[in-house]
Amino acid sequence: MELPLDHFRLIGVSPSATSEEILRAFQLRLDKTPDEGFTYEVLAQRSELLRLTADLLTDPESRREYENLLLNGNSGLDFSSNREVAGLILLWESGSPKDAFKITRKALQPPQTPALGSSREADLTLLAALTARDSAIQEQQLRSYSNAADFLHEGIQLLQRMGKLQEIRKELEEDLVALLPYRILDLLSRDLNDQESHKKGLSMLENLIIKRGGLEGNNKSEYKDYLNQKEFEAFFQQIRPFLTVQEQIDLFLELQKRGSLEAGFLAFLSLTAIGFSRRKPEKLFEARRILKKLNLSGLDSMPLLGCLDLLLADIDQSNARFSSASDENLRDWLNNYPGNKLEAICIFCKNWLENDVLVGYRDIDLKEVDLDSWFEDREIQEFIEKLEKKSSKIAIKSNFQNQQIEKESYTKTNDDLDNLFGNIEERRLPWPGGIKQDYEKLEIKENEFNKKNFKKKPIEFYNFLIEKIAEFKFNFGEFLKDKETINRSPYLIYIYAFLILFAFGIGIGFLRNNLKKSIQGKSVAEKPLIAIDKNQKLIEKDTIQEIKKNPSSKLNIISEKSNSITSYEFKELNTPSPSLEDISNLINGWLLSKSNYLAGKSEINLSKIVSKGLIGRTIEERQNDIEKGIYKEINSKILKIDLESQTSSRIVVLVELNYLERIVKNSGEFVNETSLNPLKVKYILGFSNKSWKLVDFVSGL
Repeated sequence: MELPLDHFRLIGVSPSATSEEILRAFQLRLDKTPDEGFTYEVLAQRSELLRLTADLLTDPESRREYENLLLNGNSGLDFSSNREVAGLILLWESGSPKDAFKITRKALQPPQTPALGSSREADLTLLAALTARDSAIQEQQLRSYSNAADFLHEGIQLLQRMGKLQEIRKELEEDLVALLPYRILDLLSRDLNDQESHKKGLSMLENLIIKRGGLEGNNKSEYKDYLNQKEFEAFFQQIRPFLTVQEQIDLFLELQKRGSLEAGFLAFLSLTAIGFSRRKPEKLFEARRILKKLNLSGLDSMPLLGCLDLLLADIDQSNARFSSASDENLRDWLNNYPGNKLEAICIFCKNWLENDVLVGYRDIDLKEVDLDSWFEDREIQEFIEKLEKKSSKIAIKSNFQNQQIEKESYTKTNDDLDNLFGNIEERRLPWPGGIKQDYEKLEIKENEFNKKNFKKKPIEFYNFLIEKIAEFKFNFGEFLKDKETINRSPYLIYIYAFLILFAFGIGIGFLRNNLKKSIQGKSVAEKPLIAIDKNQKLIEKDTIQEIKKNPSSKLNIISEKSNSITSYEFKELNTPSPSLEDISNLINGWLLSKSNYLAGKSEINLSKIVSKGLIGRTIEERQNDIEKGIYKEINSKILKIDLESQTSSRIVVLVELNYLERIVKNSGEFVNETSLNPLKVKYILGFSNKSWKLVDFVSGL
């Protein structure tokens, strides 16, 4: 057998070594015998080969002849069959473990397979294991981790086939496991043209994370001893820049399906990154959907959702999200920002995109975020317009479904039917023209429903007529304003007048026969909306009569008659699609409690219907008044409430108030008075923890 080895390398000296140096090296090699477990026979042959080499190189004539052979190209050494294993050991010791492993592996395969149980088989098997390990170490030093893993894998397979050296095989397997992160890094960091290596690295990375139990490392796996959570996180941060944004999205979504919450959050970031960098706003929509479903401990998702709402041009929603943030420092920064609040939100969003979102991707290199170019992009504008139209249609469809459910499960409560018709009238004008046919179909079904129930419910029919009379009067008034129309069709005036009188006459008839009995039943069933102090005596009859006359002012009537209400407990609003009356009652509760608190009459207790941020602002206002030695007497009454927009998580209403505010010193001295009739206020409600809460308002629209 010829081995790629010369006498100088065999004994471990340079070709220019002197005889003394050769003899010294020879003695060192004899003294340093491999103690890994080779047989005595092969070690004796090794010593004999070293002695022959030393004799050749220390004899001037023999050395001259050998050097001439080297100059002529003869670099290998031939070994007899009984000295092959010893020669392979010397080749391994000379610093060529890869060559030694390849030749040893070949010697263990047919037709060169040694006799079973022979010393040759034992020595070759041991040498194969040792050279595989050292070859892997050598490749690791060259940062060729994939090649190193290949040597370990082949060595393990060879030992398994031979059925020997269990302890060494276990060591090789442990080395292979510890090498896995480096192998993945090696494969993924290669040029993208090497698709096979890149694909293999991705597969190995996913399998590694799954075995660990997600990015959190929840499972007890073989990798924990070699890659704890801290080491894994450092490794993963090093890996991410070698993955494209789409590869990361696919990886994180798959891991999220398997229960990894952190993967879900990273999927949200990756979708946001690809959505912003590639001008794909639909990806932002998907990212928002994922973030809403996440339940990561310690994560305040409100500012992040606010950034997505901002990028999708929903300014009101974005403002409400930031107002609902649990981070007090963030809220203080926003409230104390010297410029416009929208400007502050844009700055926050820009920094978030630059520092947290658009980093760690192989194919994204945005050094600076330009929000202006985002909003000026034609595709972005078209998508936002389509999204707004779609949201409107979904909201309308939801209203249709809710109204149908109310009809099918019709109860004996008169307010239900009033709310049903009221909702229809409130939403009639803002609907897009394309929904007109659906509205007409709904009206037909509504009329059929009324025909079936009016015989049993005359008071409901009366309420319906009252609303229709009001509608006729409004239309008639608008009609009279249009002089051009009157000139063209003077007879239409008489038609409108006739319809009004006809409807009014029918209503009077029903009123005479049924209204008195119905109102009596209603007054008995009526329950007070608030808890009154036991020591406070009110004239209940007068209060009830005023409530009957104007049900929407229940809270204000009681507020005016009682100046010492100390507590107010308002129930949560859990209805997915609340009526305007429900919203009005919620706002009335807020106005009453805020008024009593700013007047120093009671504590504010509205955590069930008002966000913490809004309550905090009110408390801060009261503290400022206390420092100034003043209190405020506020009387407010809702005159009108209109629905501006409604989604499953956000409602905006426009309210007109009669508003009177008096500032008084603690000594009783009058300071100032402000009266606004009407005061226009936009109220924003958000749906969280299965209930609606007032999150913000804007006055003086």
